[in-house]
Amino acid sequence: MMKRKLFTIALGMLTVQQLVAQEQPMFRRVDQPTEARVQDLLHTLTLSEKISLLGYNSPAIERLKIPAYNWWNEALHGIARGGEATVYPQAVGLSATFDPVLAKAVANSISTEARAKYNLATAAGRHVQYMGLNFWTPNINIFRDPRWGRGQETYGEDPFLTATMAGAFVNGLQGDDPQHLKTAACAKHFAVHSGPEKDRHEFNAIVDEKDLRETYLYAFKKLVDGKVESIMCAYNRVNNQPCCTGNTLLQDILRKEWKFGGQVVTDCWALDDIWRRHKAIPTREEVAAAAIKAGVNLDCANILQDDVLKAINKGWLKAADVDSALVASLRTQMKLGLYDDASQRQFAAYGADSVNNDWHAQLALQAARESMVLLKNNGVLPLQQDKYASMLVTGSNSVSLEALMGNYHGVSGNMVTFAAGLSKAAGPAVAMQYDQGCDFTDTLHFGGIWASENCDVTVAVIGLTPLLEGEDGDAFLSPAGGDKNTLSLPRSQVIFMQKLRAAHKKPIIAVVTAGSAVDLSAIEPYADAIILAWYPGEQGGNALADIIYGKYTPSGRLPLTFYHSLSDLPDYKDYSMKGRTYRYFTGKAAWPFGFGMSYTTFDYSWKQSPADRYKANDTIRMTVNVSNTGKYDADEVVQAYISYPAIDRMPLKELKAFGRVHTTKGGSQELELQIPVSELQKWDLRQGKWKLYPGNYTIHIGGDSEHFRLSRTFSVKG
Repeated sequence: MMKRKLFTIALGMLTVQQLVAQEQPMFRRVDQPTEARVQDLLHTLTLSEKISLLGYNSPAIERLKIPAYNWWNEALHGIARGGEATVYPQAVGLSATFDPVLAKAVANSISTEARAKYNLATAAGRHVQYMGLNFWTPNINIFRDPRWGRGQETYGEDPFLTATMAGAFVNGLQGDDPQHLKTAACAKHFAVHSGPEKDRHEFNAIVDEKDLRETYLYAFKKLVDGKVESIMCAYNRVNNQPCCTGNTLLQDILRKEWKFGGQVVTDCWALDDIWRRHKAIPTREEVAAAAIKAGVNLDCANILQDDVLKAINKGWLKAADVDSALVASLRTQMKLGLYDDASQRQFAAYGADSVNNDWHAQLALQAARESMVLLKNNGVLPLQQDKYASMLVTGSNSVSLEALMGNYHGVSGNMVTFAAGLSKAAGPAVAMQYDQGCDFTDTLHFGGIWASENCDVTVAVIGLTPLLEGEDGDAFLSPAGGDKNTLSLPRSQVIFMQKLRAAHKKPIIAVVTAGSAVDLSAIEPYADAIILAWYPGEQGGNALADIIYGKYTPSGRLPLTFYHSLSDLPDYKDYSMKGRTYRYFTGKAAWPFGFGMSYTTFDYSWKQSPADRYKANDTIRMTVNVSNTGKYDADEVVQAYISYPAIDRMPLKELKAFGRVHTTKGGSQELELQIPVSELQKWDLRQGKWKLYPGNYTIHIGGDSEHFRLSRTFSVKG
């Protein structure tokens, strides 16, 4: 009898729940298919309401109880501009890890913090900028020229590395269920956008189809294939077409060829640039019409909200065009759960304890340690803690928060400066001193020279900060609107290093912060060791200390070519790839792409070498045995490069596979690498399509792009 009563009660409760669900409009019913919910909401909204939702700062629709939503949020290396958040290494540093598993974990933690902050903000009735679930990241532009200030936001100069690392980052942000997004990622800036920064609102990038396809669009295509939710169109023009109204990029390639069905958002105020700066279209109404017809779904400004109705009234658009534009954004919001009852949303349990917690701090430490690149070591590193009784930490960036954070950063109470990290690691038995020593401009006055002379070892933290390189308007100390006009370090730092070395012959360790390639030749003679720290995030100081004291063996690799000078490079505005990056640069690099030293040594051998010949649908499979022949446990980043048949405009070599393996001293690990033969296709300008060229190819295996340990030649039948 009791069981029957309980069953009756449960059945009654279920019936009530079903009735409540049926009383809800379809767009709020989680038991209905996403597309049905989207179409229901689309048909429920009035034309004016639909138009109001075409801008990033979408207002509330009171009659439908739809709250306001601000689409604009940033998360290049942690939630930016939104208060407390874990600050991870800047993107170029994360790329230097060559560790996509780590990149995914970092992004997953960022999306966890995002859900927590969104839950807390919406519970408080706050629907404000930088608290939403749509992140305008990653930046997958190719860092083709070291002058570009925003290159620090990218994953470097190589299309394959960029696609691999950024693809992992997108997967971490969005989660593993494409129908229920944890957060929504946005690949930017589509496309061919990498300076000059001060000209970005009016620049016209001229590029032929071969460089466009093989270099500038490669990572975008990979991320589209990987289901990135959104694409951001860039400020500039490409081959005379504004990126946010041009049919070649947005319609012919993105929508028709690649079948992208997600959201296209403009860069912020990019539509204003089209009539104000490019002067490609004369009026706001015509820009609004052109953007909608090209496939733009969301405006990071207000032209679509203000001028689409005017364009309709003038006959340039139809109401159906608004529906077509809005549907992608509504679909994204549905997949994020924004129209679900709060109690039914996935990730609703995340709260304040999910933000900047101990686990995320440990992950930030791991990322910072893996990112740092050892460029020089004459044997002084790692330091033996019992050998050095005193240390000076000095240099313009030794206590700088800017040098830790990079641009587009959050705020963390866990920021560990380089001086603080070293002081803690050295412990109370070491006589630690700090002196700023130098700044960025003064070439006459210096401090810390006497202290350095009287200490056993000196760590000089110098280099750049995001005030010297970054986005136009933010990098206010940049002489070129955010860009660099030289690869040299500030002259004051060079003189400071000279004075330190002139004072004594004791060990000097130079730690360089930067988000780009810099010329280190002026300081290299005065340093016994050089560590490139990038902008390493909140745990930068602890990570540096772990490396210097040998708690962690350095394993970062350069995602950039370090040139000797700008004279090695073509004109900045020349977007041809000839002479650029390790793929086409014929000169001698100061430090090559993929380079990074270790405290240990490695031997390579084939466990399984590639076959002699392959066909178009094959996959090249190989297994490499990596033996640690040194004195320290360490990671090795195994890199596989392809060199091509002697055909005009082929890359000199090209990264096509890599893997990170951990080895104990005296131990070994096997690493399997795979390269689909289709990855060897190149764009045929005459035929206007991808082509697999028959001939002899060589695969090279090693720890960077110049020093190969294994090679194997094979033939491909086209």
